[in-house]
Amino acid sequence: MISVICCLKRGDRLLDTYHYFIAFFISLLVTIIATPFVKKIALRYNIVDKPENRKIHMNSKPRLGGLAIVIGVAAGYLYLTPAPYSPYMPKIIIGAIIITIVGILDDKFTLSPKAKLLGQIIAACIVVSSGLLVDFVTIPFYGKVEFGVFSYAITILWIVGITNAMNLIDGLDGLSAGVSTIALTFFSIMAVIDSQFVALGLSIIFLGATIGFLFFNFHPAEIFMGDTGALFLGYSISIISILGLFKSVTLFSLIIPVIILAVPIFDTFFAIIRRLLNKQKISSPDRRHLHHRLIDMGFSHKTTVFIIYGVSIFFGISALVFSASTLWGSLLMISLLLLILQLTAELIGLIGEKRKPIVTFLKRLSSTKPATKPVIKRE
Repeated sequence: MISVICCLKRGDRLLDTYHYFIAFFISLLVTIIATPFVKKIALRYNIVDKPENRKIHMNSKPRLGGLAIVIGVAAGYLYLTPAPYSPYMPKIIIGAIIITIVGILDDKFTLSPKAKLLGQIIAACIVVSSGLLVDFVTIPFYGKVEFGVFSYAITILWIVGITNAMNLIDGLDGLSAGVSTIALTFFSIMAVIDSQFVALGLSIIFLGATIGFLFFNFHPAEIFMGDTGALFLGYSISIISILGLFKSVTLFSLIIPVIILAVPIFDTFFAIIRRLLNKQKISSPDRRHLHHRLIDMGFSHKTTVFIIYGVSIFFGISALVFSASTLWGSLLMISLLLLILQLTAELIGLIGEKRKPIVTFLKRLSSTKPATKPVIKRE
């Protein structure tokens, strides 16, 4: 543990702790410097997000801000090169470039959902072709289970799924950047605990960039990250989770990143369920995401963002507790977290106003009166 905190392998030599801080601040400062320039580019080429019935903002805002995050991350990464070293990095970077191009094109021309999905799948396929796969898992009391050819599908599904989940949650000022920052913080902690050098270095670089962007993106936002930022962050976080946590290959190590990313994952999951139940296309946009529902319940813009931050921190702490729990404690914790998620979804109407099985059951249970004996009157 101490060696992980004190140094990181950089080629054949060791990278001291202060290099982490330097990389963080390079990423932070470059993002801060780059954002105003990106804003000018977005305004010059009319890359703006216009208000509509699904969106919260009332005025047009530039939405190419994610490009500043990409630039900040690149600067931090170049400082650490060749650390964080991984044989998978060349193809991971190619995938990131593809994702960034798709995001820029969507911010400018508004691509169709199929075109965006195709770009994400191509990027994910390039990553798995490098050999970075979730290829087996060790199940308690059973042993090692090989995924075989399904490991390709599982890995691609994870990358594409998280990429889209981060994109869907990008609906309020500072929301996606803030949730990403919280997730990356807990990934950093887990990377230190598990001695995952590459994931630790990447998490710190991305932390600097997301925090730097929040200076311009928090409510009231000067610029939106757009799909350029949301897709890039989602893709990158999915990769970091594979490099840092999935490679532990125990059954519960697969669950830890899901808990850390619970907010975007389950918001997306409930959106899919909601649209299927309403016989809509999965890609059909609606105004019933978590942030929409909280706004509709009367919470202000900032309060809604802080509530979701709080929920994200709760799940991040839960992931840390989960990682240190015993087998039966972990199973109990999973059950409780799933119950909390389902109950929360029903209370705020993520699935629909009429689809609340647990709430309905609890209401019936509380309204059931104990049977009383009939009173017999005596003459």
